[in-house]
Amino acid sequence: MVGFACPFGQLTAPLARRLHKGLNIYDAICHGLWGITLQQSPGHPINTKGVNMQIRQCIVIGSVVFQLISVLPNSVAAAGPEISGRASTVIEFYRNGQDKTATPVYQYLMINGLDLDRAGMNFRSYGRLATDLSNEEDVDSQLYYAYLEKKGIVDNLDVKLGRQFLSTTAGASIMDGVLLKYRNLGPFSVSLFGGGDVSYYEGYNAEDLIGGAEIRTTFLKSLGLGLSYLQKRKDSELTHELIGLDADYNYQDRLSLYSEVQVNYLADTISYFHAGLNFHPTPDWSLRTEYLYSLPVFSASSIYSVFATDHYQEAMGEITYRLALGLNSFFRYHHEFYEETSDANVFEAGIEKIRTKNFSGYFSAVLRDDEDGQDLQGFKARGAYLLLENLQCGLGVNINVLERRIDNETDETTSGRYWADVDYAWTRRISTQAILERVTETVHNDYFRGQARLNISF
Repeated sequence: MVGFACPFGQLTAPLARRLHKGLNIYDAICHGLWGITLQQSPGHPINTKGVNMQIRQCIVIGSVVFQLISVLPNSVAAAGPEISGRASTVIEFYRNGQDKTATPVYQYLMINGLDLDRAGMNFRSYGRLATDLSNEEDVDSQLYYAYLEKKGIVDNLDVKLGRQFLSTTAGASIMDGVLLKYRNLGPFSVSLFGGGDVSYYEGYNAEDLIGGAEIRTTFLKSLGLGLSYLQKRKDSELTHELIGLDADYNYQDRLSLYSEVQVNYLADTISYFHAGLNFHPTPDWSLRTEYLYSLPVFSASSIYSVFATDHYQEAMGEITYRLALGLNSFFRYHHEFYEETSDANVFEAGIEKIRTKNFSGYFSAVLRDDEDGQDLQGFKARGAYLLLENLQCGLGVNINVLERRIDNETDETTSGRYWADVDYAWTRRISTQAILERVTETVHNDYFRGQARLNISF
């Protein structure tokens, strides 16, 4: 048996024997059941050799992770740092835009190491491996973040180095680089960041750069202000230059006002504006209002940057009243503003039960008034019941409710969903979830989709 090389050294002989046995069992199952579980359809042959190899690799990786997890407690006890994380195995099936059924499989892994040097240095990482068993979708393996952070590397200076998610009012991105945050600079904190701009759907180039800064302050413990700047370069050419300003005011935890504005400096336009109000006159009543304005931001090197584009606006108001402990009623109103089509009014009223014992759920009636033909009168309902201390089952339905989800340039607009879900906790660290849905789309035929997930925390 050939050993498996890894950054932690040669795997132990018992693990190698378990891997060898597991792979032999897997091969036997494939020879006996391949024609049943992965039958090919005419004109769409399945790359059984490729899928076989991908699953074998998943077995190897999963076994390595399990071995590492099994030895982590002893290592942690000896070394001192706190190691924790979560591994999630997910399998899905759904119909794609070409009316083909995809069955992607994902292996997610999160690992956190705290106080690695016993002086406040932390490591955090999260990523996934992915493949589609049906060879219908291009699902990507992704590293979402992996960085070292050190608070107080010198007085009041924090450092974060590696792949990390940036979120400022001026813009958000994933960066391979460094972030420096200087705290207690008088009443201010200042952050500087720079590195490579990461994109999962375009080729990564060392000259795709991102950089910027953010300054924040708080006045009288109730007014927070932030000013941020961000620029992006593709092949060293300036493509984005954005400025952001945000404010948040809180008065005695009864009234809060908040606002964000983003300016596209290269296009000389306001690309995003969001403002809202939360008011709690009594513990039982609350009022929330918001306004949103959004205009797409295109790269200065893109052909789309020279064309006029429509902006989107939306105003919303919500009133909530607590009927009893864990039982709330609400009324919401949305007004959607469109430039090329008529505006839409959406009304929703219902009740929500937060689980205090065994039952949780909600019911609401939805009315959409749209002169361009998207009038809908429907409802949303879901109920979940804790059958056992570690078992919850639920049913849900959305009928004649317009829901839009745009994923990787694919518009999946649905008008109805019916689903059943179940959550089961095997132990405090191991749990499973599953959901099966029937979806009604506005463009395509009805179809089923589902997901099963195994979570292991350590």
